[in-house]
Amino acid sequence: MKNLSILGSTGSIGTQTLDIVHKFPDEFRVLALSAGRNIKTLIKQIEIFKPELVSVINRETAQDLQSYVKDKKIEIVYGTEGALKVATHEKSDLVVSAMVGAAGLEPTIAAVRKSKDIALANKETLVMAGRLINS
Repeated sequence: MKNLSILGSTGSIGTQTLDIVHKFPDEFRVLALSAGRNIKTLIKQIEIFKPELVSVINRETAQDLQSYVKDKKIEIVYGTEGALKVATHEKSDLVVSAMVGAAGLEPTIAAVRKSKDIALANKETLVMAGRLINS
């Protein structure tokens, strides 16, 4: 079973990735999700996949999310530090890097430094740091 961290879980690539995970529950487990402000979609993802760790864009969004998941055992984090925590989750085997634009660069580099396998769906990361990512 592959343990996944997904950066950008509520976007197009993130939701498509989770659709595949849902179809193959014996092959994939979602441990950590990172999203922006789309709490409605994120709450549905939390209900279905039961991640251990969830990161959102800022403190206010984290507080809003916490009120919806207060009865669940989920660590809620936020900001760049939160995305880094998702990308480097200790038990994740594969990091799906689908954050939009430059925001995905730092978490992806952190995952590479932790020797995580990367499924890169963010061209900006390669444009900005392709040599570093591919080394």
